[in-house]
Amino acid sequence: MSRASRVSDQLDNLGVDVLLVQGSANRRYLSGFAGSAGVLLIGAEQRVLITDFRYTVQAREQAPDFDVLEASEPLEGLADVVAAAGATRVGFEPDHVTYAAYQKLEARLGKLTPAARLVPVDRVVERQRVTKDSDETEILREAVSIADQVMARAAAWIEPGVTERALANRLEAAMRDLGAEGPAFDTIVAAGPNAAMAHHQPGDHPIGEGEPVIVDLGARLKGYCSDITRTFTAGPADETFQRIYALVLEAQLAAEAGIRAGMSGRDADALARNPIAAAGHGDDFGHGTGHGVGLEIHESPRLSTRSEDTLATGMVTSVEPGIYIPGWGGVRIEDLVLVQDDGVEVLTRAPK
Repeated sequence: MSRASRVSDQLDNLGVDVLLVQGSANRRYLSGFAGSAGVLLIGAEQRVLITDFRYTVQAREQAPDFDVLEASEPLEGLADVVAAAGATRVGFEPDHVTYAAYQKLEARLGKLTPAARLVPVDRVVERQRVTKDSDETEILREAVSIADQVMARAAAWIEPGVTERALANRLEAAMRDLGAEGPAFDTIVAAGPNAAMAHHQPGDHPIGEGEPVIVDLGARLKGYCSDITRTFTAGPADETFQRIYALVLEAQLAAEAGIRAGMSGRDADALARNPIAAAGHGDDFGHGTGHGVGLEIHESPRLSTRSEDTLATGMVTSVEPGIYIPGWGGVRIEDLVLVQDDGVEVLTRAPK
């Protein structure tokens, strides 16, 4: 069964006749269309992709199972498609529709005979995307391999005097050289005290002798993301670094050894959080242990103290505990793992 068919099978239970899909990752997942502008309309019989002149040729090539319609503004052509389908209840993704777009669409649909109304539906496509099929997993493996190779170059390129920005730029160029479409997110290089900021943006700080250097990078390939973090020093590591690094690595390995299908996101998070808290650094680990990765760099499931997710076979998630100490720096170690019934497969291969 196609991905779009799995959505259309849910329409009756959702209380809608058709579903409007506007989120870019959801649109690509269901249709294969990778352009930056367009909307899908999926009904029991309808598979329509509306886009503008820039993308019509691309859309017909990438989304052969959809009827491609051209409109100067994709939402403008939507009312005609809804009317032709005889739909009066149009599901939409509230996370991906602005209030301004909602108002315009509501007004257009209200003028139809019979009038159609908008019905919010909650993350229908995202729930389908959370479990990866074999094709997705293979692409993710390739994206992880590129990230592994780039991280190996980072280890070789880190030396005193190199600035964070220069290293980040060089790493992103290496991703493209290795076949990536580009970075999955803005590469993080955080040296010295800057490494105490979990999402520091690389600047002109030169890497100092013995400073901790967090490198967090990912490659985008065929739309899918990878995500890896390693922490280095330029030159010999001092006792503080060695102690903090060993603790973070212990926590990360404990989580990878214990995560399995059926476990809650909270319990998975605790596998990494408890050893860090027991060592007196609970307040220095302020983010979640992991997040799903796929067509978006942050997806479900979430591994955190507030997660309501349950892990299932086929999910891909990061495992990335860290300790951050203001004025000194930080350590984070991150792999991507594939959840299985009896544990996880660690996809990341870069040395730790």
